Amino acid sequence: MAATESSPATAVERALNILEAAAQRREGLTNAEISRKLGIPKSSASYILRTLEKRGYLRRETETARYRLGLKILSLGGDAQTNLDIAHLALPFMRSLVEKIRMTSHLAVLDQGEAVYIEKVEAPGFFKVNTWVGRRMFLHSTSVGKCLLAWLPKQEIETIAKQQGLKRRTPETITSITGLLANLEHVKQSGYAVDDEENSLGARCLATPIFDNMGNVAAALGASGTLTQTDESNMPRIIDALKETARRISRQLQKGGAIGAA
Repeated sequence: MAATESSPATAVERALNILEAAAQRREGLTNAEISRKLGIPKSSASYILRTLEKRGYLRRETETARYRLGLKILSLGGDAQTNLDIAHLALPFMRSLVEKIRMTSHLAVLDQGEAVYIEKVEAPGFFKVNTWVGRRMFLHSTSVGKCLLAWLPKQEIETIAKQQGLKRRTPETITSITGLLANLEHVKQSGYAVDDEENSLGARCLATPIFDNMGNVAAALGASGTLTQTDESNMPRIIDALKETARRISRQLQKGGAIGAA
């Protein structure tokens, strides 16, 4: 179905065009200039501009009536760039880790109460993990999610749990806040998290935190495999490899991002 003058698709396209135009003009643009430059009726441009201003994506200067990019869109860009930098920095270390443990590795960050994969290195072999960069995962049922939660203040953990819920993914999923808090305390004490068939039956995942120079958890490094790959005889070796890799990534991150997997 083709987009019409009043269709949502047309409004979205116009909003994006306005943001792009504002980004290209440091001094900003007036409603009339935007209407003329982009070929948008002045009334439609005015409505979109008011909405973008209300949400913080644009700001209007009172004296000149010019619209410039707002702090909201600048902060979004900063968050995205930070995540891209961490992923780029971690990738060579993740490749070395996968070569060593022969398991798929993920890098995840916390975003709006969920864990989001920002990098993945697939392990060789027939067992493939059905994940992708950009996939959102529950925090309470995944090892990376537990690492992202564990170092947060208790009140913040409880708020996230209440907002997101503790959905039962498998019979092994932790579904009570008491159980989750106890598990997260163990994560902090041991320095690693385990998803023991809590998110997907037949799979066990391990993860360790990556710290920034302020001592905050910037990301979580995980390894996913079968129950056989992660049995009692193999787990200590995998955990040690994860911890060492996470320490190396943390050191590089704290240095300012110089890349090298040595």
